[in-house]
Amino acid sequence: MAILIVTVWESYKHIIRRYPRISLSEERKLILKAQKGSKKSRDELVLRHLGFLIFRIYKIVFPSLIRSFGEDLLAKAILIVYKKIESYDLNYCDKHGNPNPVKFTSYIWKRIDGFIIDSLKRELNESNYYDRYSGYALKNGDLSSMSGLIESDNFIS
Repeated sequence: MAILIVTVWESYKHIIRRYPRISLSEERKLILKAQKGSKKSRDELVLRHLGFLIFRIYKIVFPSLIRSFGEDLLAKAILIVYKKIESYDLNYCDKHGNPNPVKFTSYIWKRIDGFIIDSLKRELNESNYYDRYSGYALKNGDLSSMSGLIESDNFIS
């Protein structure tokens, strides 16, 4: 566990420090520029959310699975962030029609968590992975018996 955590952290910590979180207003300006075609703004938004993506992976995934799938999950999650920038609604309003801007992390977190869980289900089903921590063989997509792998049963379909 410590090897991958150190590897992932060491690989990305200088980027995370260089691109810290920003305010909602700054974030919305970057999104607007990105949606208008600015590659620089789009890349900056992704870089500013690397820490969030790594946090979500470590929040949901067992350490043994992070060693096996962590880098792939992060790479694919980055691609999701790029796609979600395009679909983010800068003019979002609440049910009463009042403007209700939301942080980009609030907009993407369910999609990221769902992606992580779906990817693990697929990988574990394909490899018939046996989890040494819980002692359960994973068959037929039944991950619900594994404690700690997922944050919430709400994501199990």
